[in-house]
Amino acid sequence: MIMILTVSCENEIEIEPESVQKTEQQNFVPGEILIKFKDGDKSTSKTKSTVLSMIMGNVVEEINTNAMKTANTGKGVSSGELLLVSSKLGTMEAIALLKNSSEIEYAEPNWIYQHCATSNDTYFTNGSLWGMYGGDTNPANQFGSQAGKAWAAGKTGSSLVYVGVIDEGAQYSHEDLAANFWTNPYDPIDGIDNDGNGYKDDIHGWDFDKNDNSTYDGTQDDHGTHVSGTIGAVGGNGKGVAGVNWNVTIISAKFLGRRGGTTANAIKAVDYFTALKTRLVNPVNIVATNNSWGGGGFSQSLKDAIDRANTADILFIAAAGNSSTNNDVTASYPSGYTSANIIAVASITNTGALSSFSQYGATTVDIGAPGSGIYSTLPNSAGNGYGSYSGTSMATPHVTGACALYASTHPGSNAAAIKSAILSSAVATPSLNGKCVSSGRLNVSGF
Repeated sequence: MIMILTVSCENEIEIEPESVQKTEQQNFVPGEILIKFKDGDKSTSKTKSTVLSMIMGNVVEEINTNAMKTANTGKGVSSGELLLVSSKLGTMEAIALLKNSSEIEYAEPNWIYQHCATSNDTYFTNGSLWGMYGGDTNPANQFGSQAGKAWAAGKTGSSLVYVGVIDEGAQYSHEDLAANFWTNPYDPIDGIDNDGNGYKDDIHGWDFDKNDNSTYDGTQDDHGTHVSGTIGAVGGNGKGVAGVNWNVTIISAKFLGRRGGTTANAIKAVDYFTALKTRLVNPVNIVATNNSWGGGGFSQSLKDAIDRANTADILFIAAAGNSSTNNDVTASYPSGYTSANIIAVASITNTGALSSFSQYGATTVDIGAPGSGIYSTLPNSAGNGYGSYSGTSMATPHVTGACALYASTHPGSNAAAIKSAILSSAVATPSLNGKCVSSGRLNVSGF
C-alpha cells in the first residue's frame, strides 16, 4: 500500500536574539529556565534556595548531566548540576536577574524545537527512490547518495552498528523497519529496570516527551518513522523502500511531541545514548544520532550534552534548517554548534540544485544530501505506509545512514575518522560551492 500524505508546517524555527521577548510563547516554555551552578553538585542547598527565591522559582527537575559517570557506575543518580526551574516571573526577566549572580554558570530558556517536512509526490525499481541512486545504478541519478553502488559491492550495513534517532517516535513494527529496530535484551518488559540505566523497560528506547517506554504513539509519529526508513529500511525484501543500510540497529529517543520538544528533553535524549555507549556492562555500539529538528536560540546546556556525546565518539548529524537563509550570518541550532562531532546537512534536489528551502553556510554547514521528494516509511494501522517528504529533515538521515554504513565496513573507527570520511568523499557540486564546508554532496559509493 502506498500512502501519500500532505503535511503543512512552519519552517524550522530560527530565533534572533532581539526577537526572543516578542515570541516567548512560541519559541520556549514560558516561565521555565535551565540553570547550571558553577560548583555543580557541590553547590549548597542554601545557595540554591537563595537563587530560587530571587526568581520566585521551584525546581521542576534535576537533570543528570554526568551520563558517562552514571553509565559506568550503573546507577541513575542525578548529579544536580543542571536544574530545570519554573519561575513565577517571565522567562527573560528571571534570566536577567540571574545574569550577574556569582553562583550561576549560565541560565537560559527551555527552548522548543520543531521538525519540518512537506510532502509532494509518487520506490527503487519504479524510479522514485532517487536519493539512493548513483550515476551507474538502474535507475540512475548522479545526484543521489550512490548507495545503490555500495549495495552492488556487497556493502549493506551491519546489525552490530547502532544509530539513535532523536525525533518523534517511530513505528518499530513497520514491515520495512521491524527487523532493524532495537529490542533491548537487557531490560525486558517486566516493570523492573533490569539494566540499571534509570529507564524502566526501555525496550525500543525511551519517550522523553511523556517520560515512558512507549516510543510509538500512533500515526502522529510520521516524521520519526520517515527518517528511520531512510537510515535503515530493510532492503532486498521486495517491498516498499530501502534505507542507506539494509542492516543496522535503530534505537528511538522520542522527545518531539505534538507541540514540539524542549531543550531539557533533548539533553536527556542525547545523554541517554551517551550512557548506553559508555556503560561498563553491555555497552552499545552507537555510532551516530540523527537530529532532524531545530529552533530556539543558543543553549550551552544542549551544547554540553553534544560535547559529552563527542567524548563518547558519537556523531551528531543535524539538519541545517528550512528557512533558505545563510547560517553563517544568522546562526541556526543545533546544527550551528561548534562541537567537533556535528555534521550539518543541507538539502539538494534530484537535479543537483540546492533545495529552495534549504539553509546553507560556507563555514557552518558541512555537506549536501538528497532532501527534496524523498520516499520513505510512514506509519499506518497496517504497518505498510510510505510517502514522500521534503526538507533538510530528509537530507540528514541520508548522512546518518552513511555514517553507519562506513562504520560497518571500518569497525573501530572513531567519530572524527567517520566524519572525515564523509566530508572527504563528497562530490563537488556547483550549487554547493561556497554554500557548505565540503562544497559537495554525499557519496557513499566507496564505503
